[in-house]
Amino acid sequence: MQKFDRYLLAQLTVLFGFFSLVLISVYWVNRAVVLFDQLIGDGQSALVFLEFTALALPNVIRLVLPVSAFAATVYAVNRLTSESELVVVQAMGFSSYRLARPVFLFGLMVAMLVMVLNHVLVPASRAVLAERKVEIAQNITARLLTEGQFLHPAEGVTFYIRDISADGELRNVFLSDGRSASQTTTYTAERALLVPGEDGPKLVMFDGLAQTLRSNGDRLFTTSFADSVYDLAGLIDPGGARALNIAALPTPALLFPTEALMKTTGETRASFLYEGHARIAQPFLAVAGALIGFSALMLGSFSRFGVWRQVLLAVFLLIVLQLLDNSMADVARRSENAWPAVYVSPLAGVAMAVAMLWISVRPGLLTRRRRRVPA
Repeated sequence: MQKFDRYLLAQLTVLFGFFSLVLISVYWVNRAVVLFDQLIGDGQSALVFLEFTALALPNVIRLVLPVSAFAATVYAVNRLTSESELVVVQAMGFSSYRLARPVFLFGLMVAMLVMVLNHVLVPASRAVLAERKVEIAQNITARLLTEGQFLHPAEGVTFYIRDISADGELRNVFLSDGRSASQTTTYTAERALLVPGEDGPKLVMFDGLAQTLRSNGDRLFTTSFADSVYDLAGLIDPGGARALNIAALPTPALLFPTEALMKTTGETRASFLYEGHARIAQPFLAVAGALIGFSALMLGSFSRFGVWRQVLLAVFLLIVLQLLDNSMADVARRSENAWPAVYVSPLAGVAMAVAMLWISVRPGLLTRRRRRVPA
């Protein structure tokens, strides 16, 4: 590579790292706030919160890297233009196509990173995240250990604890089970303990009263007990083991789905093919974004007022490219034969960049010729 290529590539790489760090931090903090409300509100520990945010990080990076590549390209080219470095290089005979070579290599580097994330890290992290979500959904113990609040761990069930002692004893427990259509049973106990069992956690209550109200005849039966065991396994949602998410599947399984896999996930063949081909096509949006940012700023000549018009054009074209990608995704999900639509947006982005580079080497197309007025 020429010295200027290495210089521009170094500038792009440094700025790419900076923008990636900033955008990932902002995106991750917003995601972490939502996870914090969900997990801590369900009684989970801070370690579970950190685990979930770490597992969500690969997908955040995957979404941010193409935008960071575009921002780095626009900022680097804008700075080189304002400092007249690009003007000097162009005066030496470098065309816009020649100057685009390091930008294209930079886009390929980012695309390789996104490809590794799409095919390896993101599916693996989503698979682990799905398993952990199921485990937490089935771990009813953590959700019940909340003082001074009426909890509803399942439909028709109300649970209340006045306080929890230092040794884990529950005091002044109230439990109402109205899941049966024929009767409602209410338990009150002075003390209780949560103990593990083979089939799930159990609530052992001491010195309490069980009141059963039967709807047939509206008869109330009361029973005092010294100790009683209530099986909490019945409160665990049997649908906690959710259907397998196709985003957690490896790419070959998405490109060649089987009938059994589609039945397990509940998704159509079109969704499988879209997800698989999207993993291949989306990395090249980073190449298209970098080239669009570069080629848009190459339009027009040097101006001491800056290239803000070209910057706005680049941002507008990036938005158009994203809208096109979203619309093509909808098309690909409708039919299993429409999966080539996912490749339209990367190809369209590269075509936009090539068209602007072609215009940039022909500046006469953008300037109006002055007509000679006879004297």
